[in-house]
Amino acid sequence: MVLSLLPDLGKRTLVMGILNVTPDSFSDGGRFASVEAALVHAGRMTEEGADILDVGGESTRPGATEVSLEEEIARVVPVIERLATGDFPPISIDTYKAGTAEAALKAGAAIVNDIWGLQREPDMASVAAVHDAPVIVMHNRTDIDPKIDIVEDMKIFFERSLEIARKAGLPDTHVILDPGVGFGKTLQQNIQAVARVGELKALGYPVLMGTSRKRMIGALVGAERPVAERLIGTVASNVAAILAGADIIRVHDVAAHRDAAAVADAIRKEMR
Repeated sequence: MVLSLLPDLGKRTLVMGILNVTPDSFSDGGRFASVEAALVHAGRMTEEGADILDVGGESTRPGATEVSLEEEIARVVPVIERLATGDFPPISIDTYKAGTAEAALKAGAAIVNDIWGLQREPDMASVAAVHDAPVIVMHNRTDIDPKIDIVEDMKIFFERSLEIARKAGLPDTHVILDPGVGFGKTLQQNIQAVARVGELKALGYPVLMGTSRKRMIGALVGAERPVAERLIGTVASNVAAILAGADIIRVHDVAAHRDAAAVADAIRKEMR
């Protein structure tokens, strides 16, 4: 299913464009909250070469207010319905709520992107299985522990997620792993999540990297830098991730990352 949706997966780095239809996203909150604004931005990212459009209706930034199931559905479904009838790449739904995933998949989304790795809501894996939808399983923690080996923690977390997926009837070929940069990690652990992608690739699944404009980038380039001015740092982190083995990068700035990925892919091929 993943390869039928994303035939270039494993052949080159894929670029997932972020489409937040929220009023309070940390980076572009409110800019694309209306259906028409979201469609315009989706069209721009598609023209720039996005391979996937990731639609989210709830901000997951630190301190964000949790929204109800009904509100999240009301935000994402009208956008997904319009995207699904247009000339756009496959749509993923960025949610940890099974009800939102169900509504989004019925509306035309094809992939579930769960920041809690199928472990927050017990029905999430079953919803994906019923729709034969691939899942992006992200590592997350409720607390930050600087003493742990974060990649070893990811491996344990992912094994639980994979067990849940298998019990629900999702084949391993439907799973993509995401180390979850910015979620329950120290700065050093976030850096390790990028640097040690190869250890996750060794588990046998595609890996998605999501560093775009995040606090880690701000901490490394200067915390006073406005979020929208973290492009160069984000590109650097994603090139590093690609060279370490990442298959998909989730970004706000599609055009710049298509160029960067093309160069990084060419270099990576000569490293093997």
